[in-house]
Amino acid sequence: MSLLRSAEPAIAACRNTKLYSVQGISDSSGLSTQMCGSDKQKPVYGSYSSESYEKYFDDSPSEELTHPSSSEVSGSSFRPQDVPSDQLRDYLEVQSEDILDCDTDKLKLMIQELERDLLADNDVDVEDMFGTGLNMEIDGEWSNPIRTESIDVSSRTPKQMLIDCAAVLAEGNIEVASAIINELRQLVSIQGDPPQRIAAYMVEGLAARMAASGKYLYKALKCKEPPSSDRLAAMQILFEVCPCFKFGFMAANGAIIEAFKDEKRVHIIDFDINQGSQYITLIQSIAKLPGKPPHLRLTGVDDPESVQRLNGGLEMIGLRLEKLAEVLGVSFKFHAVASRTSLVTPSMLDCRPGEALVVNFAFQLHHMPDESVSTINQRDQLLRMVKSLNPKLVTVVEQDVNTNTSPFFPRFIEAYSYYSSVFESLDATLPRESQDRMNVERQCLARDIVNIVACEGEERIERYEVAGKWRARMTMAGFTSCPMSPNVIDMIRMLIREYCDRYKLKEDLGALHFGWEGKSLIVASAWR
Repeated sequence: MSLLRSAEPAIAACRNTKLYSVQGISDSSGLSTQMCGSDKQKPVYGSYSSESYEKYFDDSPSEELTHPSSSEVSGSSFRPQDVPSDQLRDYLEVQSEDILDCDTDKLKLMIQELERDLLADNDVDVEDMFGTGLNMEIDGEWSNPIRTESIDVSSRTPKQMLIDCAAVLAEGNIEVASAIINELRQLVSIQGDPPQRIAAYMVEGLAARMAASGKYLYKALKCKEPPSSDRLAAMQILFEVCPCFKFGFMAANGAIIEAFKDEKRVHIIDFDINQGSQYITLIQSIAKLPGKPPHLRLTGVDDPESVQRLNGGLEMIGLRLEKLAEVLGVSFKFHAVASRTSLVTPSMLDCRPGEALVVNFAFQLHHMPDESVSTINQRDQLLRMVKSLNPKLVTVVEQDVNTNTSPFFPRFIEAYSYYSSVFESLDATLPRESQDRMNVERQCLARDIVNIVACEGEERIERYEVAGKWRARMTMAGFTSCPMSPNVIDMIRMLIREYCDRYKLKEDLGALHFGWEGKSLIVASAWR
């Protein structure tokens, strides 16, 4: 039997856009694919929204900002005292601690400089990697000189006003930044077109960053956690209707199925199992393999205090997967490890002789602090620990953008460019008036944006890195690249054609890049 046929179930299982509900394994979502173009029929989408949905952003303008004197702010450091408006208080929670001592700051600076030299982090790849002819360089609207003394906000677009605000905020000019934020709030809407929506969320990130002044280090800013069922449902929709995210999971599952070949017992370790949706399709795929499927043991790791576990926890996720496997005739066992990833040791993972070991990192590694945050460097430490387990395969799926070590201003620009493409891609799959789309953007994307824009240090947990940086980390940890099978690539490429032709796929140095027009959004890779 060819590898094409063995990988085919993993890809074909993802064709079915229906997802099992978070309460059980019954098929109930009713999602369908929407094509680009006005001549295509628009589908009817099942709603994941909750009647008790907690509002995050008011669509109407909020109160004008009050602000401290600019003399209280120096450079690009902003300190929390209170939140500037009722709108911001609706979804942000600010905490603060004393300033770190000078020696620690110097040490962190030295580590950052060393890390940039070793991993070439200052090299930002903005080329048109998909060959669309679109210029991904910063356009003229971004590159206009910023005149902080006097900015005429009334004559500028929301995009330019955002960059002006970020620029003056980086310089510590609170008065001008406050004026721009108040003006922007009059112009943007979470119900508008993609540029308006991205501006609406990014301006709140800027407002949260600006709400820091005085003698405290900006140590904690977290979006309020939404009701857990809403959050899980919104994440399911994001992964399902935004093909770039969906194809990332498909690529990982395809590579894992290929690794199953000729194996009788397989052990998969997932360091952030989330709600287990990836393994629903994987179990379905295994059930369709020719011959007797291998015995699958899945170890799921997650923080026991995670809000996503409030609706049942790891044990409930395992029970649902075991029930599904039993119905489909797949030999399956779930092993729960309720622990923070940084505290996991090899003995907790219960690796056994005679099992082919696979480790899956899907949208998880970027949450691990690296050398720019702490001398412990949990990110590379975890990779070295996994390498010591001698896995047959390691899969990595991440967002292809640098929000890790970039200083605030270039990080803001890169985040705007990245999330603009994500918002545009959502318009191609969900109608403008869709409540599902608004829930996804509020509960998933807005949270990430605020964290990236407003937070620094340990409290900035959305620390994405570009594909080249992950490649360097994996190589330094002792892994070698394992290019995706041509069969997996061909199957995904065929499925992409069923979506909008503005979605792109490209293989580069063994990794698969999934993008929107000329912008790479998600990168999936496999290692051994």
